[in-house]
Amino acid sequence: MPEPDEPPRPPHLAPLAAVLPPLFIGTATFNTQYVYDPINMPYRGIVRHALVDLGVNGFDTSPYYGPSETLLGEALEATGVERSRYFLETKAGRVHGTGFDYSRDAIQASVRRSLQRLRTTYVDLVFAHDAEFMSPAEVVTAVRALRALRSEGVLRYVGISGFPVDVLASLAEHILAETGEPVDAVLSYGHCTVQNTRLLGDPVVQMHKAGVSVVLNASLLNMGLLTTRGVDNGPQAKWHPSPPALRDVCADVARVCQQDPLPASLNMKGIEQVALRYSMDLWAREAVAAQVATTAFADTSIGSSVLGVTTLEELDETMLEWWSVLDGLGVPHGSIERLQEITGIGSEPDGQAKKEAGLARTATIKKFVEERLWPVFGTHKDFAWASPEEGWVNELKLSGEAEAKL
Repeated sequence: MPEPDEPPRPPHLAPLAAVLPPLFIGTATFNTQYVYDPINMPYRGIVRHALVDLGVNGFDTSPYYGPSETLLGEALEATGVERSRYFLETKAGRVHGTGFDYSRDAIQASVRRSLQRLRTTYVDLVFAHDAEFMSPAEVVTAVRALRALRSEGVLRYVGISGFPVDVLASLAEHILAETGEPVDAVLSYGHCTVQNTRLLGDPVVQMHKAGVSVVLNASLLNMGLLTTRGVDNGPQAKWHPSPPALRDVCADVARVCQQDPLPASLNMKGIEQVALRYSMDLWAREAVAAQVATTAFADTSIGSSVLGVTTLEELDETMLEWWSVLDGLGVPHGSIERLQEITGIGSEPDGQAKKEAGLARTATIKKFVEERLWPVFGTHKDFAWASPEEGWVNELKLSGEAEAKL
């Protein structure tokens, strides 16, 4: 139950589902984990193009993502767009690859530092980052620390993020039982993709029953696994947690997308577009069925996705697929002028024609994934590596204990 000094939810806050954008630009890619030189990547152009030209008003980051918060804050400020017109989410608790600090002081200090880096006075949503690495009691401590900042207006909503969906669901239940208030959001990554759909079904139902307002689907390319380049030919080779066998089978799937392509009329270049479209469309629908979708877009319930890009071209390709998903759902998106600019389409087709085209694209891609890609994945379909791995030790806690003995 709530502790005596635990602040209640501010009464003016609407449920998160009523305000959360359906699409986020994830800025883990503004980091040396994904690009060799993030300072010289077009991060300013990506943020401006997304927010000003394309109407994408959700941005996700973390202090764990190297310079990401700083670069994102600089880029957002440079757009001149009012703070109230975009939704910012960051994370706290993960200090480095093998170090976590979920103590009240560390969590709150992390958020206040994020405010400085992001050049803002508040963050809309903060997640306890990669919560599966910590004990349930430590996660509750972090959530309570974030809620204390919520009462100060420093942040508005509180969530947990991580990899194993069963652990995230159990933590959501535990937070509700211990504090008497559900966590607002769960951010799951790598579990609603062409390779792994384990988020669907029991875990997300369990999250909903634990009172979670919204579940966000992130890392639709599973941190670079589902790309033509793969994770062995870039910065991810140094840190990606996937086992070699999974990397190999993902490379085989990428080759299938090049050698046995989708119909030319779909104009898809490789596994990246196939994977993004499949996951965005799948989660847009499945989150609604599980009652963990956002209702803040065009008066329509839709599952919210978080995806990262490194170039303006990737952003445009992704948006074309997103708009097609919306078309298939019959959701107006007001993006026809930008669509014309990108594709050269001369006039706007009527709503029914767009819906039929979107649904046809969805059906073709779904059939390709299930009939051509899933057999290649074989036993690695729905495989997920252990997180944390067996024997993992929190180096920060270990060093703290060592210091205490001195």
